[in-house]
Amino acid sequence: MRFNNRYLGGILLILIGIIAGTLFAFYSFFDPVDDRANVDVTEIKHSSEPLFTSDQLEKLDARFLFERVAERVTPMVVYIETTVPFSRSDVPDDEFHDEDSFWGDMLPKRARTVGSGILISSDGYILTNNHVIDGAVDNEIEVVLNDKRTFKGRIVGQDPTTDLAVLKINARGLPAITIGNSDKVNVGEWVLAIGNPFRLRSTVTAGIVSALSRDVQIIDDQMRVESFIQTDAAINKGNSGGALVNTSGELIGVNTAIASQSGSYQGYGFAVPSNLASKVAEDIIEHGHVRRALLGVTIVSVDASMAEQLNMDRIRGVYISGVSPGSAADKHGLRADDVILSVNGEKVNESNQLQQKIAVLNPGDIVELKIYRKGKELKKQVVLGMLEREQEELAEGLQDRRESLEQQQQEESMKDKEGIRDVEFAGFDLGFRVMAIQDSDSKEIQLMVIDVVDGSDADSMGLEEGDQVLKVNGYKVEDLQSLKHFIAQNSGSAEDISFEVKTQDGNRKTIQSK
Repeated sequence: MRFNNRYLGGILLILIGIIAGTLFAFYSFFDPVDDRANVDVTEIKHSSEPLFTSDQLEKLDARFLFERVAERVTPMVVYIETTVPFSRSDVPDDEFHDEDSFWGDMLPKRARTVGSGILISSDGYILTNNHVIDGAVDNEIEVVLNDKRTFKGRIVGQDPTTDLAVLKINARGLPAITIGNSDKVNVGEWVLAIGNPFRLRSTVTAGIVSALSRDVQIIDDQMRVESFIQTDAAINKGNSGGALVNTSGELIGVNTAIASQSGSYQGYGFAVPSNLASKVAEDIIEHGHVRRALLGVTIVSVDASMAEQLNMDRIRGVYISGVSPGSAADKHGLRADDVILSVNGEKVNESNQLQQKIAVLNPGDIVELKIYRKGKELKKQVVLGMLEREQEELAEGLQDRRESLEQQQQEESMKDKEGIRDVEFAGFDLGFRVMAIQDSDSKEIQLMVIDVVDGSDADSMGLEEGDQVLKVNGYKVEDLQSLKHFIAQNSGSAEDISFEVKTQDGNRKTIQSK
């Protein structure tokens, strides 16, 4: 009996344990858990440091360089506003700001055109397109720097054949761009276009090099050189003269034109290669005009039928259809029906590509050409000649007013002075022109200042029309050649240069850079 009670008690305890465990499990399963009860503090992490540094991103993709390149190069691109005379039929309504309509009908109309320029030296030389400043009303070129400083720009020289020009402003210590090697540019390379489209200052766009050696026939000159870099970076009106740079911030082209049916950006722009642009700029600064090397041949690109007729193994090179008598090509044995395959070891397959290769060289340079002639390849070394053009085209970008002034002053001087045997004229990058007069009796040459450009270095120094130049930096000048020599020693700059002059009232004075 006692045994049975113990047995039943044990069973009862087991049943109670089972029931209690079941209930605990049941309530534990259906009881919602509050996660917030398990932590004392919730921490959300913030950081000002990026996941990847700029250096790491630059290694991943060249596009991550754009910010640094833009920051560096933008101060080297300037805004140019030019006042030009026009008739309303000459300029579309959206490209100019007109004079007052009433007075505009009574007086000669003027337009204010906008463009861009590139600082290529710390002392104020600016590279731009010729069409940005061509025909400018005298002393009406305004240059605005990225820091909003404003200067009067003067034209140093122009080259219509490449649509390039050089301006000068009276400033020092400016940020100058680094000029890269456009021969090393590759299709697909990332580039940035920097300029002032639609008067929107310091605009930066990005794209790639779409093609090289493009001839789009936009330059209206018989001796034009067109071998443009094509890019899909957005270029619009006002970008002309601005910079096309690579991801190293080096200038590889001068933005010049767009391919468009609407007049605005539709996908492609064109830039003058930097190698050609820098050669033109250096010539203009040093000589006042471009000294164009000349081979003296008529050329055309080789096509499939021509290659077949010449028994060439493949389509390549530039065909010579004619050789000018007495030219460099004629003197060194080039013939019609020759095919030029390379210039100084660099292949040429388009006629405009050959033109550009020659245009970046100087008269007197020796160029090595690889020639295909009647199934054989041979090499020719040619001393390049110089393209001779009319003196007006070689002048230092002087405008119609200054040219007429020169003619008028020459006629008046010849009438007013007796015993004058010879008269010569010369212009200088400092911003003044000189008339050299030789007396038939004494043989003495007088160097008279006949024109000083407002805002130029010469003007800021105090040089005036009517002054007779006697000495430069203490050295006596006896003729135009010696004057050019002593000024050239200062590379066309007013820095550390002085003039001793005789004024119109007979007094002598020394003027120098300020």
